[in-house]
Amino acid sequence: MPDAEWLPKAFLEQCPACFWIAGPEGVMHEVYGDPSPIFGKSAEELKGQPASKLWTARFGRAFAGETVLLRERHGNSTWYITLFPIRHEGEIGYVGGIAREITPWSTAEQELRQTVLSALKAQEFDRKMASKFLHDSVGQNLTALGLQLDLVRMDLEGLSPEACERIAGIQKMLETMMEEVREYSYELNPSTVERAGLRPALDRLTARMRERFGGALRINADPSLKIDPKVAAALYQIAQEAVQNAVEHASCSAIEIAVKSTRSGPLLEVKDNGRGFDPGDTLGARRGLGLLSMEHYAAQAGLELAITSERDAGTVVRAGFPGAA
Repeated sequence: MPDAEWLPKAFLEQCPACFWIAGPEGVMHEVYGDPSPIFGKSAEELKGQPASKLWTARFGRAFAGETVLLRERHGNSTWYITLFPIRHEGEIGYVGGIAREITPWSTAEQELRQTVLSALKAQEFDRKMASKFLHDSVGQNLTALGLQLDLVRMDLEGLSPEACERIAGIQKMLETMMEEVREYSYELNPSTVERAGLRPALDRLTARMRERFGGALRINADPSLKIDPKVAAALYQIAQEAVQNAVEHASCSAIEIAVKSTRSGPLLEVKDNGRGFDPGDTLGARRGLGLLSMEHYAAQAGLELAITSERDAGTVVRAGFPGAA
């Protein structure tokens, strides 16, 4: 029989994953495995030393009671990182961390992922083309029709008041149709955010979602915040996916969208007070299309995406440049 005293330590040190325990000030108390791909230092260099500001801030979220799930790319390797509170007699005293490299995806999973991403890109192209058709063709023709009706109404104004009233009624119907076409064209084309700005786009998103969501939906974003148009478009798409997921799956009564300014750049946060979920459900084959879409938009803009959630404690989706969280 193996010696029970050395076996657990040997397991931790020789396991392909990396494990660590951090204290309240971000000091690394125990480190097992090779942490260099994640922290850039060996286990000996990390032990007894505080982690970086970025990791200390992440540990702070775990000290607040959250289970934090991160998916990060370091060099040519990709890692799933889980941070979780360690409680003793009901009090959180430490934070545990587990990092697992998931670079060697199975061939089938890689092909499925690429297929989905290709479908998303094709969908974006189709949406842009449909939006262009609605705006340039349908919208302009409806506008021209409205002008022609104006001319007809003026010609008949003194001859047939009843016909003029009917034409006015048709014009009102036409105005409603034109507004619906403009709204649908706006929703279809993500590049509209680049022209109108992130705050107006988020205002329209919340107005549209309130038709389907009976709870509180708040937005907190500085309209004067200057954001690169491509980054703004990505943040909008991520916010839209996060809000839709919350409305459809979270069983929540409140959703908050916030865009904050940080030293690293803008940071998007979408919070809900719903039922939450086990972060492990976002791994492997159980990763949903919504998360894949958010990762796709984040990667396009060079953003870091992080999702934190606890059962019965809601979900927080964050997107920003590395270090912004």
